[in-house]
Amino acid sequence: MKKSVKAVTVLLIFVSLLLTSCNRVPQGERPLETEAALRLVQTGTQGVDVKTITDYPPALLYDKNPLTLLLEVRNRGNYNLEAQDCFVEITGFDPNIVSGMTAIKSCAENAGGALEGKNLYNTEGGFNQLEFTSSPITLPEKVFTYDPKLNIVMCYNYHTSARPIVCVDPLIYQVTSEQKGCMPKDVSLGGGQGAPVGVSYVGVDMVGKKAIFEINVKNLASGRVLSADTDIRNCAQTGLDYRNLDKVNYEVSMSSGTLIDCKPRDHIVRLTNGQGKIVCTFEIPGGAAYETPLAIDLDYSYVDSTTKQIKVIKSPE
Repeated sequence: MKKSVKAVTVLLIFVSLLLTSCNRVPQGERPLETEAALRLVQTGTQGVDVKTITDYPPALLYDKNPLTLLLEVRNRGNYNLEAQDCFVEITGFDPNIVSGMTAIKSCAENAGGALEGKNLYNTEGGFNQLEFTSSPITLPEKVFTYDPKLNIVMCYNYHTSARPIVCVDPLIYQVTSEQKGCMPKDVSLGGGQGAPVGVSYVGVDMVGKKAIFEINVKNLASGRVLSADTDIRNCAQTGLDYRNLDKVNYEVSMSSGTLIDCKPRDHIVRLTNGQGKIVCTFEIPGGAAYETPLAIDLDYSYVDSTTKQIKVIKSPE
């Protein structure tokens, strides 16, 4: 009797586990879950984010001890960064007092050579930890306190892909609106495209079979846009001038239209007060109105920073 009860119990447990596994839906297979993840990946205004880890260094430390700075580095945009695409540099201290510290490191150091952007399977973006350690701090004679504000500078290359859906109509004045699949209108793109520089809106106008797009490019984050050919390995100490600042390389294309012209013609848009404009004209084939993605790709470098205040005091003799 005991054996039969035990067998029934085992059978019930097995059936329960089988039913549970059958009802379990793998992550991301529900359409709404996948759609929400894609929305997170394709939007946002952040690139590289760096934070100091609590107590590394502490707010107060004695000389004769090394300075150890631990940083949490995360790629919160959707562009993958190779080792040569991102660097963190520490400035703001006297190298004669805080010596022996490697002040520049790749964001991807000890991270397998890359810091991936957020994607469908990792909506938080790639993560790494960097450690900066000095030799024992040496205060000069008769100096009892030293209060540097460490400046943590992130300099990196980045890319933005915007794909707004636009309506084009080569016969805009010849066919009534009731016979059209769509009507050309401006497109607003709020929330960014998963990068610190993005497209905020696209103005759409039709002149015969020509579609004219006015594309507004905007610095959406707190840092500064740099030219894509800036030397980012030492940008905190390299003298940056107007030739390096506020320049974004761009490419615009359509799957069905023929590009006639884009301005600026050197394919570099200059930002003034954080914004710039691209105007592109396409020849549109056919006679019916239709919707199509407008491909806008932006390349640039970016610099941002954060600070950490510390206090060094003389060790008791």
